[in-house]
Amino acid sequence: MLKHYTARTARAAVAMALGGVALLTGCDQIDTRIDRAREIADASVDQISGETVIDQTYVNLERAAPADRALAGTVMAEFVIAEEDRPMFAVGSIIAKPLNIPATETLELSEDTAMMEEELDYFDSPEGAEMMAEEEMMRAAPAPPPSVVEVPGGAGDIVAEPAQALPKIRLDPNSAFESRQEIANASRQMEQVAISDDAQRVQMRRLTKEDLQAMAPEERVEVRKLARRAPVERAVVRKQIDANTVMLDAMTKYGVGGEVALSRQGQMIIQIGPDGANPTQFTGSSNPSEFLARSEAAVCPENPDAELIRQDLAVATACIVKDLRASGQFEYVEQDFIFQNQFARKPKDQPSGTPGETKAGSTGSPGVQPVKSAPNDPLWALQWHFRDKGTADGRTAGGAGFESFWTRQGITGSDGIVVAVVDTGLQMSHPDIAGSPNIMPGYDMVSDPRMGNDGDGRDTDPNDPGDMCDPTKPNAADSFHGTHVAGTIGAAATNNSAGVAGGAWDVRIVPVRALGKCGGRLSDINDAIRWAAGLVPAEVSDENNVWTEVWNENPADIINLSIGLLGACPASLQDAIDSVTAEGVIVVSAAGNARMSTSLYAPAGCRNVVTVAASDARGQIAPYSNFGPEVMVLAPGGDLTRDDNGDGKPDGVLSTKAATNCYDPVTGEGVENCFYAYEQGTSMAAPHVSAALALLKARDPSASREEIISTLRESLDPRENLQCAGLCSRYPGTTPIEGSPDMCARPCGQGLLNMANVPLKATGGGSR
Repeated sequence: MLKHYTARTARAAVAMALGGVALLTGCDQIDTRIDRAREIADASVDQISGETVIDQTYVNLERAAPADRALAGTVMAEFVIAEEDRPMFAVGSIIAKPLNIPATETLELSEDTAMMEEELDYFDSPEGAEMMAEEEMMRAAPAPPPSVVEVPGGAGDIVAEPAQALPKIRLDPNSAFESRQEIANASRQMEQVAISDDAQRVQMRRLTKEDLQAMAPEERVEVRKLARRAPVERAVVRKQIDANTVMLDAMTKYGVGGEVALSRQGQMIIQIGPDGANPTQFTGSSNPSEFLARSEAAVCPENPDAELIRQDLAVATACIVKDLRASGQFEYVEQDFIFQNQFARKPKDQPSGTPGETKAGSTGSPGVQPVKSAPNDPLWALQWHFRDKGTADGRTAGGAGFESFWTRQGITGSDGIVVAVVDTGLQMSHPDIAGSPNIMPGYDMVSDPRMGNDGDGRDTDPNDPGDMCDPTKPNAADSFHGTHVAGTIGAAATNNSAGVAGGAWDVRIVPVRALGKCGGRLSDINDAIRWAAGLVPAEVSDENNVWTEVWNENPADIINLSIGLLGACPASLQDAIDSVTAEGVIVVSAAGNARMSTSLYAPAGCRNVVTVAASDARGQIAPYSNFGPEVMVLAPGGDLTRDDNGDGKPDGVLSTKAATNCYDPVTGEGVENCFYAYEQGTSMAAPHVSAALALLKARDPSASREEIISTLRESLDPRENLQCAGLCSRYPGTTPIEGSPDMCARPCGQGLLNMANVPLKATGGGSR
């Protein structure tokens, strides 16, 4: 239902367009930004003056309260690799894994092939479908506290109660005897945990289809959740214990102490230093130069002098890494690299706005709910990236087709699908997030309080307190990156007459904070990925400093990684990704924003990830986006220097994020604080694909990881070379396009995300 706009509305449109002037003036790289903004304003007035028929969605924008539609009024863009992008690592932190660690055995609830086939037949029946629906309803409900599951058929009780955390081993080069005692004590503790895990797995292997049918829905959910958890296996214990002796020798050589954290899957985190402290105990200066170092600036000399090395912990870290590698006892040993978010701008160019709080997911009824119209969120009018592709009113050449998917499929998501966002956390007090049923309990995996910026190390609070690294830099500000990313996926409450819409209205978001002040440690990211998938526990301490396990009660189907490291994929990160994809989890990665090959970026260049490059509102690759054969999908990431859809706003991706220096997009008047902002980057492209995968999983809950990814691939719009072209001078090593010698083609995926291409299921589909 379209309407003619009145003169009053035309005046409001002028104000909207002039608001675009304020936005575009921040784009330092555009010499004619003011003139361009005036052109945008004039074009908008021509569009909206009394004769023109306007998209109905603007009506919701005009009717909304200013607090529900105000936007950040400053956006900045930079497409240059800055000094701080070069690889850094956490001083004194090392990640290692002993050789020949056996792969964790996947636990099948039934080992009889015929019985498994019978189970599949049962789940295809109406009775089985009803049972699965009950399970998903239970999964969506608040998780009960861990408990003992009563298993029928004499299988015994399967205990899911919190267990004591795995031991940490302190190694003191000045007291070798005590250190070896520590190793022996840790071995005994690990053996006890392994015995307990073995007993539980034996009980679970006895379960039959009849046992599962006899359980209450919440018991079935609990059993399947337990089946995914990685056990402590004796062979893994022995390998890690033996490795500690090698580590003690290396530390003794340089006279530094340390603490070693063991894990269920063999990965070990070694913290070295004068006191050998665990990072959760680090105190003192919060100056990044004192706990972060450039990789190229810390190289172990050929003939190291122990006394000199002891005075430079960064060089000591490099020397111990070198010695452990030379020992031949490890599958990998590497520095604890620092990852950054993938906004296409740098801290010095960030808006001067301040934090907002995290947002909430949509509220939606279970089952297939036909969508009769676009969401009523007022800022939906400006979310070109979710629109259908095309040039007609209400469409955008670079849109991702979510609108057609919602209406044709009758699916806006499912509360049984979980997407974990490993990022900076969420602004939990954000008005579009607070109290949302879409937000599940998460975890703060940032181990070093100096990077955590919240006064402690790891804990159960994933709220984002900010990540500003150097407040002395001009225009430095907190990014609140995770809130923006999660909002695009579906953390924002969609169809609630306020703010923005998300790609999946009904989805469960698990926020896992792994990036803090100045970025995020590789070791924290590895643990965050495994915890998000439900494979390993996190830890929490009580008032007596007794540490117990904290498991993710909502294991992820999809994990979004809008993060990046300038460098090849670290071995430990690949290990973490492989461990979760083996359990059927889909990992989505931003390609990176350095205009270079994804093979030089991680996790974009890692195996077993869905790597996403960024496109603009024309459907062309954004100028900042990385590219390469590793890219699978080109999805909307935005370009703040353009307005190709002619809405009077820069073509960024609009999502949740609290800010200051805002304005009302209808009246153009200034607003002190707001909760929505435009951003650009492959960080914005990746969550579009995560939301798309969540919708596909909702469409076909029984589909495997490979089948879901295949459906995504098959629905992509084919692309032409020109859609991924750029000046050859700006992209060395790319291939000139025939007939255009100055233009080069960049590999940027198999096609463009277009959810409108997803075929209807033969059975009619459904969100369950």
